[in-house]
Amino acid sequence: MADKATARERTGARRQAGPSKGTGPDSGRDTGRDTDRDTGTGGGAAPRGGTERGRGADSRGAKVYEALLARMRSGELVPGTRMREDDLARELAVSRTPVREALARLQARGLVESTGGGWTVVELSRPQIMELYALRAVLEGAAARFAAENASPGEIAGLKHIAGLFSAVMTGNAADDPAGLATLNASFHEAIYEAAHNRYLQRMLADLNDSLALLPDTTFSVAGRSSAAVGEHGAVVAAIEARDADGAEAAARGHIQKALEARLILLFS
Repeated sequence: MADKATARERTGARRQAGPSKGTGPDSGRDTGRDTDRDTGTGGGAAPRGGTERGRGADSRGAKVYEALLARMRSGELVPGTRMREDDLARELAVSRTPVREALARLQARGLVESTGGGWTVVELSRPQIMELYALRAVLEGAAARFAAENASPGEIAGLKHIAGLFSAVMTGNAADDPAGLATLNASFHEAIYEAAHNRYLQRMLADLNDSLALLPDTTFSVAGRSSAAVGEHGAVVAAIEARDADGAEAAARGHIQKALEARLILLFS
C-alpha cells in the first residue's frame, strides 16, 4: 500500500505543478502482476496507462501470447513446428502487430526462434533438458520448504485433497489418461506454490513451467511413473504438514529427479 500511496502523492504533486516536459521515471510502469515479463515496448516511456490504442494492442498481444503458449502446452505446437505471422494472424483474427509482439516475447523466453522468414518452436537438447530440470529441482524444493514454513491449515488440507484425488484415480479408469493425471499433477504443484507465500518464487516457477511446454507428452505415459508419483506426493505433503522444511525440500527435489528420469526415458530410449 505504501507504493500506491507514494504513486498517488507523486501524481498529485505533478498535477499541482502543471504539465511537465517528458515523463517521469514511473510514467511507463505497468502495475500488473507480471510487469517484468512483458517487455515488448521500446525505449520511450508512455504516459501511465497509455492510450486506448496502446492498451488495446498490449491486450491483443498478451492474448496471442497466451494462445500460442496454450497450444504448446497442449501439444498442438510441438518442437520443430514452423509458423508464419500472417497465418497466425488469420487463425487468431488479429492483425500481424500483436502476433509479432507475442512471437518476440516467446523468443525472449527461449520458446521460439526466427527462422527463414518464419518462426519455429524450439527443440530442447538433452543438455538443455538437464539444465531445466536441475533448476526445477531447486525451485520446487524451495517452494516445498517455504510451504512447510508458511502454509495455512486450509492450504495443507487442500494439498492433501489434491494428493488424495491423484491417488484415487490410479484405481479407476483415469489411470489410463496420462494427460488427465498431468493436469491434476499441475494443480498439486500450483497448490504448493500458493502455500509457499513467495510471489517472486512463484514468478520464477511460472517462467520455468512455460519452458516445460517445449517438452512433448507427459512423463505419466512412462510405465510405473504415475503410481510412483502417488508416493512422492504423499511424502511432500507429509513433510509440509509436519512443518519439516528440510524433509519437504528433500522430498520435492526427489520427486523432480524421478520426473527427470522418466523424461529421459520418454525422449531418448
